[in-house]
Amino acid sequence: MLELLEELAAVTAGGKPCAVATIVRASGSVPRPVGTSMLISGTGIIHGSLSGGCVEAAVVAVAEEVLADGRPRRESFGYSDTDAFAVGLSCGGTLDVLTAPVFPGAVPAAPAAGAPCALIRRIDDGAEPGPVFIADPAGTAATAARLLAAHGPALGMMLGTDPARAAARLAPLLAAGRTGVVELGGGPRIRPGGAECDAGAVLFLESRLAPPRLVLIGANDFSAALARQGRMLGYHVGICDARPAFTTPDRFPAAHEVHVQWPDAYLRAEADTGRLDARTVVCVLSHDAKFDVPVLAEALRRDFAYVGAMGSRRTHDSRLASLRAAGLTGAELAKLHSPIGLDIGAATPEETAVSVFAEIVAARSGAAASGQPLRAVSGPIHPVNRLHAS
Repeated sequence: MLELLEELAAVTAGGKPCAVATIVRASGSVPRPVGTSMLISGTGIIHGSLSGGCVEAAVVAVAEEVLADGRPRRESFGYSDTDAFAVGLSCGGTLDVLTAPVFPGAVPAAPAAGAPCALIRRIDDGAEPGPVFIADPAGTAATAARLLAAHGPALGMMLGTDPARAAARLAPLLAAGRTGVVELGGGPRIRPGGAECDAGAVLFLESRLAPPRLVLIGANDFSAALARQGRMLGYHVGICDARPAFTTPDRFPAAHEVHVQWPDAYLRAEADTGRLDARTVVCVLSHDAKFDVPVLAEALRRDFAYVGAMGSRRTHDSRLASLRAAGLTGAELAKLHSPIGLDIGAATPEETAVSVFAEIVAARSGAAASGQPLRAVSGPIHPVNRLHAS
């Protein structure tokens, strides 16, 4: 639902409720990750999709029922071998979809584009006064104590009980930017009349981290193409080069930041201030050993998602020798993707950007990604554990 906050505010501004359908569980081969949402208004306005066409009509029908009686519904959509006309996913996976009403005045203010935030909703049959919106998960919810200090009363109202146990479960998930179902299990819950009942609450947590960082070293046409590709894929793009004549913002309009600085000093400063994390991608495209070797040594000693360097095989061999001489270990050198990119026959900077990002996506997906044409491999095309939710 986080990706639809602006649309929700606009649709409910007229005083009428709408319905939001959210994928809360997924298994098998599915096209969209858990947390994906779709908005349906009573006047026929629709924003977003859950499957690319397989189940949307059925979800709209459920939303109409939700809007009619104000009660949330949870439906499961999967593939039917026995009924060719059954509603479901032709890809063979299963989606659990929660469709709930959203009333005017209950929509949290939309954060700035790309700002980290989180939303906690209760999705079992328990009474839910409203979702708990967390504007700064890293600051106010990184630990259970911080979460309780900032949002304990709202969580307690949602659960109808002491929120300490829920906070202990939620805090590490919030810190990691996770999205998914949190089952709290049974326990005492006090109804308004004073009677105890089972508190087996089921929460749905949606998290959005700040955009991952794409650091491009070298101010050239390849950096410009990678900056455009990276921005389209949701990265915060920074370009760094020590040559001021080449490193100007007007040459790289797709970059969020352009820095004239020695690359290794820039990377070190960014990492030391906490702006880089385990999702960071570093591409060294400068073709100059006096820049390449120091910045690669800095990058390979850190826990980044991907470190790649452009150059011929001869350049790569020379670069490895220099990095070994600088004291890098075999394990650190094994993290280097060089020559950069996948072999797809790329020639232009734009084609090279496709090659490089194909390798980046494969590296992020881990061992589950083969890098082979899909027709040459078997198994689910969209396994749940390979979908990037944040």
